[in-house]
Amino acid sequence: MSTTAELLKGAAELFPDEVVTQAHVRHLDLPGAGRFALITLDNGFDHTKPTTFGPKSLANLNIAIDQVEAEAEAGEIVGAGITGKPFIFAVGADLKGVELLKKHEDALAIGKGGHDVFKRLSSLAVPTFAYYNGAAMGGGVEVGLHCTYRTVSKAIPAFSLPEVFLGLVPGWGGCALLPNLIGADRAVSVIIENSLNQNKQLRGKQVFDLGIADAIFEGADFLEQSLLWTASVLKGELEVARPEVDRGEAWDQAVERGRAIADSKVHGAAPAAYRALDIIAAAKNGDLRQGFDAEDQALADLIMGGELRSGIYAFNLVQKRGKRPAGAPDKSLARPVNKVGVVGAGLMASQLALLFARRLEVPVVLTDIDQERVDKGVGYVHGEIDKLLLKGRINQDKANRLKAAVTGSLDKAAAFGDADFVIEAVFEEMGVKQQVFAEVEAVVPEHAILATNTSSLSVTEMASKLKHPERVVGFHFFNPVAILPLLEIVRGERTDDASLATAFGVAKKLKKTAVLVKDAPAFVVNRILTRFMGEIQNVIDEGTPVVTAEKAVEPLGLPMSPLVLLELVGPAIGLHVSETLHGAFPERFTVSPNLAAVVKAGKRGFYVYDSGKPELDPEVAALLVQGDSVLTEEQVRARVLDAVAQEIGLMLDEGVVAEAQDIDLCLITGAGWPFHLGGITPYLDREGVSERVIGRRFLAEGVASVPA
Repeated sequence: MSTTAELLKGAAELFPDEVVTQAHVRHLDLPGAGRFALITLDNGFDHTKPTTFGPKSLANLNIAIDQVEAEAEAGEIVGAGITGKPFIFAVGADLKGVELLKKHEDALAIGKGGHDVFKRLSSLAVPTFAYYNGAAMGGGVEVGLHCTYRTVSKAIPAFSLPEVFLGLVPGWGGCALLPNLIGADRAVSVIIENSLNQNKQLRGKQVFDLGIADAIFEGADFLEQSLLWTASVLKGELEVARPEVDRGEAWDQAVERGRAIADSKVHGAAPAAYRALDIIAAAKNGDLRQGFDAEDQALADLIMGGELRSGIYAFNLVQKRGKRPAGAPDKSLARPVNKVGVVGAGLMASQLALLFARRLEVPVVLTDIDQERVDKGVGYVHGEIDKLLLKGRINQDKANRLKAAVTGSLDKAAAFGDADFVIEAVFEEMGVKQQVFAEVEAVVPEHAILATNTSSLSVTEMASKLKHPERVVGFHFFNPVAILPLLEIVRGERTDDASLATAFGVAKKLKKTAVLVKDAPAFVVNRILTRFMGEIQNVIDEGTPVVTAEKAVEPLGLPMSPLVLLELVGPAIGLHVSETLHGAFPERFTVSPNLAAVVKAGKRGFYVYDSGKPELDPEVAALLVQGDSVLTEEQVRARVLDAVAQEIGLMLDEGVVAEAQDIDLCLITGAGWPFHLGGITPYLDREGVSERVIGRRFLAEGVASVPA
């Protein structure tokens, strides 16, 4: 049987580039309680490089615990604690190491190694304390769960068990320990619900309210207060009382609730949530050893599966590629933006005005064709600012400043005469947009950028009649603007580097994920979604029942079904984009006569929700004219995936984006496609669709897949 040290030594050899975390032991005299050992986790970098646990880091913690264990047995200390460097406790396993694993037994060793080290904290001869001083995720949360007591800083911005989001389970004690500490229902919220809700983070107060921490202190003197509290506990002056965990029917109901959440989010398409729920269900009897063994097995199985590799790939896209956009010009070329103009005052324009005001904190002026529209747009923005104030997201002073910054005007010359960046969000018709830009160009300063929020029209054509087409750039947001991070930045044929660099600089301040795209019809997300939706509509038009067509793509685990998405976008917009793409690529993009009939009838979608669930609207059913070709779910799915793979292949050949990675980044951040798919190309590779359709994989072996 391998010792922990041997397991970790073997794992470390597979991962030579680990950023190693040290575990420093120092001793303190707690007033009236005695000598105390404090372990501090620190990788030697500042808070911008969070502390992680790779094999060497776990080995270092193991050595520190050897020392503390010997001191405890010799009666030299009364307790031991663990904390992190400033602003960071620890953010879990080092995922770069996980990506390198090629064998099931190596993956198993990582699970066992973490358990073997962490569980020593619960078996020392003295009480142990975790002081969550800063960001704690995954294994960082779990190391604290093995301690006897926990305190948390009120200032913590991020605390989570994000493993299910990535395609793993909390595998170093989380699934077994957390429900036994705070009850199954709360554990399901943290492990399943928050993870699948776009990796929602907890703040310090929520950690305390859930019962994960026994005490909460202000960030400024957090460690000092935690140590004074520790002294009170060790002296017996303070008794920590925790509510009894309900191990009856409530436990089973919590697990069922978790399964319903998983079904609604991933539709059985990704295994991680279900494996985590199985472990939580089995943890009801309080047998931790059995729970840890189950975690090891689940961890190893999932590490060797495609979903985790896709999840890590997606995570890296969003965290790294999303922050350093491929093809963006040198940021030193960007011009300052001290005032923004918005042409239009409808809902999209108003959402943009609010975003620019909040993030750039500069004056924003809306214009429109009459005073009533302008007033409505400015009123919307001011109303949203009031809501932020009510929720406590901003204070009164900030609310006053933001409201003062957002104004409206009917006079474009007065509004935009000193603007540095003007974006239009008017009706999606080329003639209208060209006219708007001609009017704006006549009144803005020479350096001002003219941006268009078009979703499908040519930026080059829009700029073609201007004196300075080089300053026009596509700046395509996704609805709802406040929630979806993607911003497709479109370079027209004559857009210059300074305009493009300014657009990327603004995107960064807006906290958006910017992707550079070529000026091609419908750019990236709308082109892929329209091809995807078009194929669904084709099979319905040909005779496949609506319910079969919808269910066919459930195994993808998309955030919503195609026809529910169509409802969100609006059938008229969907029809308009399909007409635009049909004009550009008539051999691949169709215009559905049934969709046209739905739009003509003024229907908002295909469904009614009288029972609370989507059901085909009888009035829409009466409009549908279908053929007699009925496909199975498998046949529909194959047709849809083949169409999407073909389109992505063509887009890459055309240079619409730099690489397949950008397609995935766009779908994840602009359309909410799941992390466990890695966007779409890893899934198409994994299912053999790419090779069948375009004769090659989109990504190299080992990228978003287990290395050969």
